Amino acid sequence: QVQLVESGGGLVQVGGSLRLSCAASGRTFSNDAMAWFRQAPGKEREFVAAINWSGDNTHYADFVKGRFTISRDKAKSTVDLQMNSLTPEDTAVYYCASDARRRVWLGVRRDEYDYWGQGTQVTVSS
Repeated sequence: QVQLVESGGGLVQVGGSLRLSCAASGRTFSNDAMAWFRQAPGKEREFVAAINWSGDNTHYADFVKGRFTISRDKAKSTVDLQMNSLTPEDTAVYYCASDARRRVWLGVRRDEYDYWGQGTQVTVSS
């Protein structure tokens, strides 16, 4: 069974940090581009960050540049999202996603990703 399982969410104060992790299993994800998306209440799911298969190329949404860092450990089949300087606007459910069709292209649309996790809640309190 193909699975992406997110962890690391929680409640944090403004200016704080969280590290999200996504563990992949059920197939080989090491050749997939991976990404994080998020969805706030009443809003569409939006792109946050992506990383290519080798981990040497990344892409970020403008609203997280300089604050969030995506990384991957191919040996462990994990993808992490380090989030710093959090604001209440970062409150959302964060989802991990895998693009099984491409290794290099870093998509920003939901339909470019084939597998999804169930999400982990991040709440930033003021």
